[in-house]
Amino acid sequence: MTGLELARAYYTASRPALVAAMPDVMAKAAAGLAGEGSECLGCDDAVSQDHDFGAAFCLWLPGEVLRAEGERIERAFAALPAQFTGYPSRLPPQARQGRVGPLSVEGFYAFFTGLDTPPATWRQWLAIPEHRLAAATSGEVFEDADGRFTAWREALLAYYPRDVWLKKLATKAMLAAQAGQYNLPRALGRGDGPSAMLAAARFAEAALGLVFLLNRRYMPFYKWAPKVGRELPLLGASLGRVLDGLAAHPLRGPEDMAAAEPVEAFCADVADHLRFIGVSDAPGAWLWAHGPAIMAHVREPDIRRLNLLEEGA
Repeated sequence: MTGLELARAYYTASRPALVAAMPDVMAKAAAGLAGEGSECLGCDDAVSQDHDFGAAFCLWLPGEVLRAEGERIERAFAALPAQFTGYPSRLPPQARQGRVGPLSVEGFYAFFTGLDTPPATWRQWLAIPEHRLAAATSGEVFEDADGRFTAWREALLAYYPRDVWLKKLATKAMLAAQAGQYNLPRALGRGDGPSAMLAAARFAEAALGLVFLLNRRYMPFYKWAPKVGRELPLLGASLGRVLDGLAAHPLRGPEDMAAAEPVEAFCADVADHLRFIGVSDAPGAWLWAHGPAIMAHVREPDIRRLNLLEEGA
């Protein structure tokens, strides 16, 4: 049973007791599992169960309700089973780590976005780290009686405004070119293995970013990005090939120049797709040239003036 399946089953079993103990509170609650943790991304496995794993769910409430009814809510949670299907509950206060149990809607989203309301300007969108957007929209909402939590979630899932998306796409394309197409073979040619390793890592991160952007999905924390990214429908298979190729290939010197071959193949696939969707008319697979071509589609003058190699506002 995955962590998300366990959370859903535990909530289903616990819900009648919670409704009986505090029907008015539950009438304003959203329940589910989202936020930080591999289980929220569907990436948990047997290794994940060595820490912070157990039966738990989130109960998101308007802040005023959580403040006014905190003691009654805690009594209702304390009465829930300490174990469920052989797994310990993570709902006792000392086990929650701020990730599960009763949470305020406003506090949950403020933690991930730094905002009191969904982002409304391009500067606000660019200021939020992408892995935090991925965490805020991860997992599943089992039910939402009040609708407030889901409204926030849907605003984030609507994804970046087009100009922000184009800017991020241009930046990732140029970073991928700089690290993978230019610096990786040069470092190998010099016999500089450590620099080649760093160039490969920076390219991999940019390549992941490109594929998530093209699929209009937020890229999660780096440790889970390859697993999720290779399963995406657009260019996920191409991404998997280049990541596996780099991970398996030594990066020592000129004798390992073949490591750059899957990089070029991936960049060619990306360039073809950029032309196919009409955001770049640059020829060839040199992704550096595609950055300015993508930016030509941006309408907001202040975004066009941003540094193409920097991701923030």
